[in-house]
Amino acid sequence: MDFGGHGLSSHYYLGVPYCQENFVNEIGRVVAALKWKRFSLLSHSFGGIIGGMFSCIFPEMVDKLILLDTLPFTMDPKGMENMLTYRRGAIEHMLQAEAFQKPRQVVKPEEMLQRFLKNNNHLNEECGRLLLQRGTTQVATGLMMNRDRRVGLLEYSIPFLTRELLVHSIKQLQAQVLLIKASQGYFNMERGITDKSVMLLVLDTLRSVLKEQFQYMEVPGNHYVHLNQPQNVADIISAFLQSKERLPH
Repeated sequence: MDFGGHGLSSHYYLGVPYCQENFVNEIGRVVAALKWKRFSLLSHSFGGIIGGMFSCIFPEMVDKLILLDTLPFTMDPKGMENMLTYRRGAIEHMLQAEAFQKPRQVVKPEEMLQRFLKNNNHLNEECGRLLLQRGTTQVATGLMMNRDRRVGLLEYSIPFLTRELLVHSIKQLQAQVLLIKASQGYFNMERGITDKSVMLLVLDTLRSVLKEQFQYMEVPGNHYVHLNQPQNVADIISAFLQSKERLPH
């Protein structure tokens, strides 16, 4: 599923912000259209934060939640101090992007691929070509990127939770949760104390609240391990999905 402003999905109308509430709503709209009552969610990176929140708001609908190198919630050790700064940044970014919209640049396919790989150096060439199939539109003279320029930084789209709200949110989960962390992924422990402290706090809270309802696995690879080395995660995910254990609700 491509969120609005990403991949093959439409862009939002001018003035409509790209934010967590709207992305969660998009999952709800897809589920309603498909008439699903209960299902599993598999999410990667930014999608994990959206999938995690959906699973808390609609806990009775999500049977299993799989998180690939991501956390189900975001925290900022200085969240209270930074909250207004983030909100201002989100508004200013959207206004600026809308005021200075330029025609999308058309680039030759091979040049587009090299630019994409340069900006995403954890991807190999095969995976880069695969992602560009959904991330670009073919025109007569080349390719255009599909992503809406108004989609901003993570802190502009996602509200950071306090510790109290983190615990409350996790307590709402009815799904069995599998978190797969890539050893050299986004939350690489060498990145710094902030990332490490947030990662460990969220993991400890998931373990203490969910107990046997939560599983954690670490695999070799980077943030795109599911694309570059799918064999590292495929068996783990398959076994988790095929497990017949169901927790009482």
